[in-house]
Amino acid sequence: MAIRPIVIFGDPVLREVSEKVEKFDTELKNLVSDLIDTLRESQGLGLAAVQIGITKRVFITDLSAVDINEKLRVFVNPEIVESSDESQSEYEEGCLSFPGIYQKIKRAAATKVKAFDLDGNEFVLEATGLAARAILHEYDHLEGELFIDHMSTMTKTMLKGRLKKLQSAS
Repeated sequence: MAIRPIVIFGDPVLREVSEKVEKFDTELKNLVSDLIDTLRESQGLGLAAVQIGITKRVFITDLSAVDINEKLRVFVNPEIVESSDESQSEYEEGCLSFPGIYQKIKRAAATKVKAFDLDGNEFVLEATGLAARAILHEYDHLEGELFIDHMSTMTKTMLKGRLKKLQSAS
């Protein structure tokens, strides 16, 4: 439908906790269509509705560019059911709301998420590796958390100038 501008760090909407989707209607389908168009244009791996300024509990992931076995997935009102904190992995992450910033982030190596599809059908997905990382990253957005919240104080201090620059541009 439409490519939307991505909200950049510094905009307070990124810190808001997203609201539950109540209706599985045309408005939701249009939102997801915009998320897909925006994600494809920006060549990212995931995008939450809040990143285009809509505080609804919706995100998508599309890892097909890096894994031919993966596909576009839509998550509406997701809940993290399980996360393996004891088996964490560290991997470089970026975020479309933080253009040009990439840092190693520790996250659970596996997760289980319960969510709804566009038609309101509930599903449970167990994910590992990059899929788990993408789900957890996007889920954080729905909670008002950002990937910089997972960085050490020293790393944030080293990025201070770049973060200030993003904030002043938003």
